[in-house]
Amino acid sequence: MRRRELYDAAPGWGGPRSLPWTSPEGKPCYLSSDGRGYLSTLADSIETVQLSMGQQLLEYARDATAPYAKTLSATEYRWLACRLAEALRDALRGADSRGQCIPDQEEATEDA
Repeated sequence: MRRRELYDAAPGWGGPRSLPWTSPEGKPCYLSSDGRGYLSTLADSIETVQLSMGQQLLEYARDATAPYAKTLSATEYRWLACRLAEALRDALRGADSRGQCIPDQEEATEDA
């Protein structure tokens, strides 16, 4: 289904949910459900793990870049940068997904 068809087919809560993973081709995945099924629960669990891992990674990065910290090798800094980029990607995907559920301010004032 195309994204618009998924949006139209979704129950009244505002359209399909963006899932916290992509297809093998790197395209976003969407779920049209009432938010109570197995895939919704799995997506919630994965988002929780992703955010927890991001928090742990941020703590590690803060410690690694503190003035008193032991200097890492270029390879270790590159690993850290790659993991931080992945965590940011995951967090932004989740934020974007949640943002799609929030009505635009213009739409909200027009409906009122």
